[in-house]
Amino acid sequence: MAPFISTTLLAIIIKIYLIFKIIDSMIHFFQSLGNITLSSFAKLGRSSVFLIQTLTGILSVIPRPALLFKQLYSIGVLSFLIITISGLFVGMVLGLQGFNILSDFGAEEALGVMVAASLVRELGPVVSALLFAGRAGSALTAEIGLMKATEQLSGMEMMAIDPIKRIIAPRFLAGVIAMPLLAALFSSIGVLGGHMVGVSMLGVDDGAYWSQMQANLDFQDDIINGIIKSIVFGFVVSWIALFEGYDAMPTSEGVSRATTRTVVNSAFAILGLDFILTALMFGDI
Repeated sequence: MAPFISTTLLAIIIKIYLIFKIIDSMIHFFQSLGNITLSSFAKLGRSSVFLIQTLTGILSVIPRPALLFKQLYSIGVLSFLIITISGLFVGMVLGLQGFNILSDFGAEEALGVMVAASLVRELGPVVSALLFAGRAGSALTAEIGLMKATEQLSGMEMMAIDPIKRIIAPRFLAGVIAMPLLAALFSSIGVLGGHMVGVSMLGVDDGAYWSQMQANLDFQDDIINGIIKSIVFGFVVSWIALFEGYDAMPTSEGVSRATTRTVVNSAFAILGLDFILTALMFGDI
């Protein structure tokens, strides 16, 4: 009888211990979830204040255009090569794939429309924004993060120079301006790449390629909407890149993590905003 009671008592103690372990695990889970939620809201608040200060600081850039031109060169001109090469190959792939699909329906003359519409509506703004985030966005984050880690921003504040107006605002404005230009360049080179494959290699009529494109592309629905997308993407990517650098931990590890967050968060933001904008522009929402 005594061994039976001991075994039963031991089983009860084990069950109670397991229950307390489960409760403790749940408490830790909800604590972690709460900490993540609070830190996310705190970061959202800091980024919103940062954006307002940056937009206000843009007014100080107008009297000093040299700051803007320097950043346009760094952000836009130095991204020219990757945008051009990527646009060319994307257009060539679209021309090749589009010809194979359209030839099954006897509609090879519509190749120009398919290539141009795909680039202007979607691939031009989206792919160029992803490339912009990977090349220019990561560079902006690393630059601002290193300036913070080496206390250059603090030194400017000690000299009564606002780093938002002197450092952040010119880069933000340059990113917003450069992004639509890069997207337009990407789409233009892509159309030429599609022409190179479709007309020069696969034998599509040259006149049909351009005339169908001109007749079926709408300036308002296609070109203007593509420009709006690229402006929104440039705004968001520049905001994310500059804020991550400004908010980074002042260490080499903190800067590297901020650079990674810039690329990842920018990609998520671009793809999510692309769906929302496409639904608003071309859907029934």
